Amino acid sequence: MNRKILVLPAVAGLLTPVLAACGTSDSGSNSGDAIVVGTTDRFTATADAPAPLDPAYAYDVGTWNILRQTVQTLMAQPKGEGDPTPDAAESCTFTDSGSERYACKLREGLKFASGDPVTAADVKFSIERALRIDADSGVAALLNTIDTIETQGDREVVFHLKTADATFPYKLSTPVAGIVNPKDYQKDKLRDGFDVDGSGPYTFKADVKGDTIASATFTKNPSYKGSVTVNNDEVVLRAYDNADAMGTAIDKGDVDVMTRTMSPAQIQKLDGGTSDSVDLVDMPGLEIRYLAFNTTASTVKSKAVRQAMAQIINRGELVAKVYGTQAEPLYSLVPATVTGHSNSFFNKYGNPSVDKAKNLLGKVGITTPVKLTLHYTTDHYGSATKQEFEILQKQLNNSGLFDVSIKGHPWATFRPAEQKGQYDVYGMGWFPDFPDADNFLAPFLDKDNFLGSPYSNNTIQRSLIPQSRREADRIGASNSLTEIQDIVAEDVPVLPLWQGKQYVAARNDITGVAYALNSSSTLQLWELGRGVSG
Repeated sequence: MNRKILVLPAVAGLLTPVLAACGTSDSGSNSGDAIVVGTTDRFTATADAPAPLDPAYAYDVGTWNILRQTVQTLMAQPKGEGDPTPDAAESCTFTDSGSERYACKLREGLKFASGDPVTAADVKFSIERALRIDADSGVAALLNTIDTIETQGDREVVFHLKTADATFPYKLSTPVAGIVNPKDYQKDKLRDGFDVDGSGPYTFKADVKGDTIASATFTKNPSYKGSVTVNNDEVVLRAYDNADAMGTAIDKGDVDVMTRTMSPAQIQKLDGGTSDSVDLVDMPGLEIRYLAFNTTASTVKSKAVRQAMAQIINRGELVAKVYGTQAEPLYSLVPATVTGHSNSFFNKYGNPSVDKAKNLLGKVGITTPVKLTLHYTTDHYGSATKQEFEILQKQLNNSGLFDVSIKGHPWATFRPAEQKGQYDVYGMGWFPDFPDADNFLAPFLDKDNFLGSPYSNNTIQRSLIPQSRREADRIGASNSLTEIQDIVAEDVPVLPLWQGKQYVAARNDITGVAYALNSSSTLQLWELGRGVSG
């Protein structure tokens, strides 16, 4: 049997860790050849996004997985999930009862890979830089509860917050809060290209072909002081055009590990134990997929049109035909395994119904069929995305209420276009910045949301989000979170579709695979080692 199943808690205390099969969590050796990891992620510098790896700009799972290896943060998400733990910091804590003052003390002797000391002033510089630049990626919004940052000597940093924010420790574990050297990064300008410097577990060097990274080498940083143990000396991340090319590479032994994104067919094949040399590890994931709307566009400006789509789309059929057991229908932006989840869309719309959708459109005098184009990215979420949109198209068109066409775009042009409001309806995925319900809601609904969506709801922004963040016990935030989800189901600025598992495939002499990803899809290359095949 070549399938190994890892069950880790998506939220602290939710699940008990269980590991079936042997050999996936052993510590690897610190010697041997570089471990080669394959990915279909594309890392491209364009005129619209010339600085894809700058912590003040980067805001997708692929670029963050480069930064998490190289740019250290005060806090880090532990490999076994749960609350964030200190990394560059020796300790961090709220120093008031209202969750508005957060103090951190740096580890003694911290250094950038260049040998320069890491100081509290560097932390202040880095985070204020991200806020000052306020890149159009929307990533700075993660830090928008910060009012001022104070330093006390070289090792102490105090964050004064505008409002209570119990999720703030999680936010300090994200790459936008990464500590950079003022010698390498200008305070008010992004760093173009593919250079990355920090104090994380690895140094980084990119092999660039044209404007795209073909491969990247991560070399163990001897100056690193932090919370993780690095189980290898070098990892090479190699980019492939598609899942089939990546799969061929691991079969030939050119790649040791495959990460995102494998095709459903590849996963199904490996799940059947057809390979003697490659193991499949599956684990809980918090990835979601959804449709987003430009709510000021004439085609979908009427709430009734968006509601009718929510009433027609059959998530169960979509998942069954494209992803099988690798995903499940989702009726909220918040995954079912996260504290605060509510099935708001199912509660409002129930099972798919063309008659109910027709009634919604008829009440406001919408002429049918409504003509729409659904846009999707061809190279960012995996090869099954096209099939997924073909099924969505068929479901909507078969209702007789819509005339839908679909159009695919490479991520390098898709992301800037949707940010500029050029698409009326488009498909997106979300890999959480941290495993809390707030991070499945605020990034889409708060001011300066990362989609650039014109949708705005004062009750959500001024009352419910701040109210939920005051609750240090996240169960206590459930009422506010449920109300937010109910408003989203009513207004449909976004339409959740499904949540998925995550998978890693590895040749069977690679150890640490079970912890190569956490539930937030954080790539943890330091866990990988080379052991004994068998």
